[in-house]
Amino acid sequence: MKRIIYIFYLTGALLFLSCGSESEPTEVATEEHGEENPNEAELTEQQYRVAGIALGKPEMRNLSNTLTLTGKLDLPPQNMASVSAPLGGYVKSTELLEGMRVKKGQLIAKIENPEFVTLQQDYLDARSRLGFLELEYERQKELSAEQVTSAKTYQRTASEYKSVRAQVEGLGERLRIIGVNPASLREGNISRILPIYAPIEGFVTYINASIGQFVNPTDVLFRIADTDHLHVELTVFEKDVPTLKKGQKVLYSLPNETVARHEATVYLIGKEISAERTVQVHAHMEEEDKDLLPGMYVQARVALNGQEVLALPEAAVVHDNGNNYIFLYTGDEKEGETVIKRFRMVPVERGTEEGGYVQVALPAGIDTAAANFVTKGAYSLLSKMRNAEEEGGHH
Repeated sequence: MKRIIYIFYLTGALLFLSCGSESEPTEVATEEHGEENPNEAELTEQQYRVAGIALGKPEMRNLSNTLTLTGKLDLPPQNMASVSAPLGGYVKSTELLEGMRVKKGQLIAKIENPEFVTLQQDYLDARSRLGFLELEYERQKELSAEQVTSAKTYQRTASEYKSVRAQVEGLGERLRIIGVNPASLREGNISRILPIYAPIEGFVTYINASIGQFVNPTDVLFRIADTDHLHVELTVFEKDVPTLKKGQKVLYSLPNETVARHEATVYLIGKEISAERTVQVHAHMEEEDKDLLPGMYVQARVALNGQEVLALPEAAVVHDNGNNYIFLYTGDEKEGETVIKRFRMVPVERGTEEGGYVQVALPAGIDTAAANFVTKGAYSLLSKMRNAEEEGGHH
């Protein structure tokens, strides 16, 4: 009976040892799998080609900091005109429509006003009287010199003559203000219609006149814009003004554009800070376009002073879990007949970006002259890594 019990215990011990020896390699395999670096990736040559990966080295490039601004297209004051009727009156006729182009001196409207008739008549009367007084003045001057007439009579005639001459000059200037040449005014050609002429050449941008409407001298009837000299008016915050200077290049885009492809040059920097703590900056367009309109919204970028920095193409830098990385090529390894290309994720700090390149700050210990990095296809490599991790997690 004792021998049977001994055999039973011995058999159990052998079974225990046998089980233990089978589980040990499994534990070792698990440990080895856990030691795999999650920031390393490997690709076969075929996977490498399909991912479209290209390798390259960081290089020193002159990258500029970029200031992003908003603004609008504007015109200098001398290229904009507001047209009104100096004497007011009723709109007799106009054929203008918004968007029409007019030439300087073109008749754009007619205003009817009885006061216009009175002004012309007063001028003609004063001019006629002046002609008589001028003759009388010359006659009294000669008589006074010969002491035929008294000095008092001569002075009275001279005073009246000068007074009427001033009156004629004043009425003549009033006529010129409303666009009438006094020299061409004659008896019999008095008109009750006041012509309104375009003061500049350009496009009509505003109309506030309809037939029969009464307008006051202060009412703006039309606005005309000469778009030959549009400029870019940018709004710059106070803190950014010191970074700007005359001659800097500006790239801007219009409302229907996604890429800033138009060029301008900073010409004037305002000297007054608005209530919003901003300053207006005036930039001249490199290529003027007459089809553009003042007031159009623009988005602009100004390149500030550049410096030589270590840079890679923007496509080389990937963003993952809140950090930026690039892929270092660590070499090839043969597994049987298959060549495996290995890569390691390296954390980097992004800096200035311009022209498709980005400044990168690499960790210490990386020889940038010898190292090769993924410059194209980096996100494909990142996706391959993450998919491999998920598949490994499922197992």
